[in-house]
Amino acid sequence: MKAVMKVFLTRRIPQEGMKILSAAGVCEVSQWDSDEPVPRTELLKGVQGAHGLLCLLSDKIDAEVLDAAGPNLKVISTMSVGFDHLALDEIKKRGIRIGYTPDVLTDATAELTVALLLATARRLPEGVEEVKNGGWSSWKPLWLCGYGLMGSTVGVVGLGRIGMAIAQRLLPFGVNRLLYSGRTAKPRAAEVKGEFVPLDTLVSESDFIVVSCSLTPETQGLCDKAFFSKMKKTAVFINSSRGAVVNQEDLYEALSSGQIAAAGLDVTTPEPLPTNHPLLTLKNCVVLPHIGSATYSTRGVMSALTAQNLLGGLQDSDMPSELRF
Repeated sequence: MKAVMKVFLTRRIPQEGMKILSAAGVCEVSQWDSDEPVPRTELLKGVQGAHGLLCLLSDKIDAEVLDAAGPNLKVISTMSVGFDHLALDEIKKRGIRIGYTPDVLTDATAELTVALLLATARRLPEGVEEVKNGGWSSWKPLWLCGYGLMGSTVGVVGLGRIGMAIAQRLLPFGVNRLLYSGRTAKPRAAEVKGEFVPLDTLVSESDFIVVSCSLTPETQGLCDKAFFSKMKKTAVFINSSRGAVVNQEDLYEALSSGQIAAAGLDVTTPEPLPTNHPLLTLKNCVVLPHIGSATYSTRGVMSALTAQNLLGGLQDSDMPSELRF
């Protein structure tokens, strides 16, 4: 009889994934049984002798973790699209396979990005606050005025899967031009009448800038003082990619000085953002707690795919979504 393989889960995950793992009958699951991240010491203890590791974006999987796991480790399955928490070189060196969840959260993240853009541009959190604190008196011609999408120019930094899905949702609002920048022109951009332009052009001509690129050494700190200084004073900046793409000190400066109109962020550095962070003092900055993929159905599908990737790696068979590198 084949020995049962040991698997460590760094967190509670939606039931869809757990059911798949238990039904497979090939692995013995141990888990950090909490909704909060696993402490480093518990992670190093939990992975010992594991054949498979199921982790989240908040778990730093580096050489120390791989050493603690030992030579049995065959697969790391992360319940995320991003993989900047994984030490890819170390993992590759040891011949460990990686599973991730790229396509399943595209729609949910695109929806949330549009919601964040509208909430920021139309000042919804401010409006809700004014209703609650008694600031709502009579109707006033210029009170709580924001910016609309009709006839506007939208710039998407990174027209990948999510960028494309955002563009498709914004067009029906009557957007006049859709600009995008990135390493290469995308054939699919024609579907959204996308114009491929240099980043400088996108930044200076857009009324709304949506950042949806992945975090790479080239994009780290991409949105900095120089970037914000080229934006229109009436422009709205939205980031739902990764916090580290933005220099937050420069963003604070741009928002507080009136260099740009407003910003909406679903991602920050660090996460969670400390409650005394300067950005949180600004009325023209809307910060969400990284909830891009937070719909019940999306998280369920992510959980199932993560489990299937894990099983594929354990059994030396196909993984539905393997990171090739």
